[in-house]
Amino acid sequence: MSRQLHLNAFLMGVGHHEAAWRHPRTDAGRVADVRHYVDVARIAERGLLDSVFFADGLSAGPHARHRLQAVFEPITLLTAIAGATTHIGLIATASTSYYEPFHLARLFASLDHISGGRAGWNIVTSASDAEARNFNRDAAAPHAARYGRAAEFVEVALKLWDSWEAGALVLDPASGIFADTDKIHEVAHSGTHFTVQGPLNSPRSPQGRPLLVQAGSSPDGRAFAARYAEAVFTAQQTLAEAQEFFTALKSDIAAAGRDPGQVAVLPGVVPVIGGTEAEAVRLAREFDDLIVTDHALAQLSQFLDRDLSAYPLDGPLPALPDPGTVEAHQSRFKLIVDLARRDDLSIREILRRLGGGRGHRVVAGTPEQIADELETWFRQGAADGFNVMPPYLPGGLEDFVDHVVPELQRRGLFRTAYTADTLRGHYGLPQPVNAYARVPAAV
Repeated sequence: MSRQLHLNAFLMGVGHHEAAWRHPRTDAGRVADVRHYVDVARIAERGLLDSVFFADGLSAGPHARHRLQAVFEPITLLTAIAGATTHIGLIATASTSYYEPFHLARLFASLDHISGGRAGWNIVTSASDAEARNFNRDAAAPHAARYGRAAEFVEVALKLWDSWEAGALVLDPASGIFADTDKIHEVAHSGTHFTVQGPLNSPRSPQGRPLLVQAGSSPDGRAFAARYAEAVFTAQQTLAEAQEFFTALKSDIAAAGRDPGQVAVLPGVVPVIGGTEAEAVRLAREFDDLIVTDHALAQLSQFLDRDLSAYPLDGPLPALPDPGTVEAHQSRFKLIVDLARRDDLSIREILRRLGGGRGHRVVAGTPEQIADELETWFRQGAADGFNVMPPYLPGGLEDFVDHVVPELQRRGLFRTAYTADTLRGHYGLPQPVNAYARVPAAV
């Protein structure tokens, strides 16, 4: 096969399952130990995965009593991981709502230099009011306004990454020339949200710029992805839903004048792996039995922007507004409502179904069964690869690397060795053309 899977390891604490830290297969004390994250990144690299990814939020939120999803700022954490790895890509979440373009462009350029060209940026707009209140605001901006700012933010960042052409750094002791200023450019951006002079005070990085990743599946999010993203993290529960999203997004990318083959669509999957299917199902049930109901209910209330504490756990969801009218997480809102209606779930059943991955698909089975599921989605036009979300760490990632990856390799679906040194290389993407580079005159 010329086309092979892309696999990203989405790492979170000691596992994605809400109760991972309570299960005897994990050591909860490692959640604040940088060596834990270095260890799991090395496991991912041993499995030849394209990248590791850390999500982030800018508030402790209302759930710290029972779980805090992100302990370290991810760009800082990935800098530590960069020094302990050689090939694995390093993707961090950063918000366009609360960073400034110059600051963020410099951070990612630095990570790209430090890692030798392995940096990626997961672009988010930050939907929660709790985050807004940490940045001198009373509430998050409306959905459309956040995406308007995000689009201009990315445009400015792209200009800043291009402000140093390749070869601008001369370093000639004899002449005393440090840099060729003819190859360094002010961006002189003046727009609705930002006025930025530039240039960036960091030379062009090994990749030119980081891989751009996007994770929203709302109409605004999909349009944003079609315009900018080179990888898309998404969440669907069924093959049909994933195929519909995949086809629509690829069409949007083509309509935006870009090559759909240059954008990898990576649905999230939570693999619960056992020697037998029964063993895997039993393990998944063990984790679900440790869910703290009050915590899970509060999180579901946040996703749906409705306090559910007064409703019977064994009853259905109450009537909810159209997803398009929701200002927060539109795509996750729709996914949960669709899941509840399709499978006729009570609130209690929804809590258990979401415990493994907050709406991402949980697959429990043998390594061969997991590989079957991934291959089906890949071959049937639902995915270019997967955002692998181990339910517990490090064991859940070790099982995937040691048992599922070899099965995918046997089927010709995944690499048997790294063939590139950069993250863009892992995703089969060319070096981006510098906007300021002079085109050679025709002879």
